[in-house]
Amino acid sequence: MSAGMEQWSATEFMPDRTIDATPPSRYFPTMSAALKLLPTPAPVITWERYLQRLAASDVKLEYVNGQVYAMAGASEDHNRIAGNVFGELWQALKGKPCEPFVADMLLRIESGLDKLGYFPDVMVICDKTDRNPQHRTAPKLLVEVLSKSTRRIDTREKLTAYQGLPSLEVYITLEQTSMKATIYRRSNQWWPEIVEGEAAVITLDELGIKLALRDVYARVEWSAVESESEA
Repeated sequence: MSAGMEQWSATEFMPDRTIDATPPSRYFPTMSAALKLLPTPAPVITWERYLQRLAASDVKLEYVNGQVYAMAGASEDHNRIAGNVFGELWQALKGKPCEPFVADMLLRIESGLDKLGYFPDVMVICDKTDRNPQHRTAPKLLVEVLSKSTRRIDTREKLTAYQGLPSLEVYITLEQTSMKATIYRRSNQWWPEIVEGEAAVITLDELGIKLALRDVYARVEWSAVESESEA
């Protein structure tokens, strides 16, 4: 964080949205005793304040309907896989109107009552009008590398949110512990399609390209994967 920048207050920052902090009522003799230990609800943070905090933060922060959450640090293999996908897309899309972004580009989603801010591992933008310097809103392809800390979010919360994007044609999740991709396509009513193994290829007719899994998983250290240090 830059010197002089205001730090997060405890009431504005929610570090972990994967934990249910509500205590079981059976542990308390009365409801009033239980209520005393319930966590105080965090205040709703505006999108504008979120952007201010994001600019001052040393870590990535995601925004979910007025609440802000810190993103866990990624493993080396997580970064390798995301970087490989970005590199393959960068080469394949040279000279084409679509442009890939990796990790640090904010995706803003407004759908119904939802207002969300996510940092996908990789996204591809093909809409030339989608050029806000702070975020993008119209991806054609989104990719997330799964980890223990984000699997539920990536395969449930984000899957649902991403499907609501009118521009999105394909969402891909990639395993870290094996060469395996799950592909969700609008053209297939978002039913999951699984491809796996070193010889497997992800065919993206939506972009006119193919991604070989052996390239997606290049340099992944499988001995480290076996230790289950996935992050």
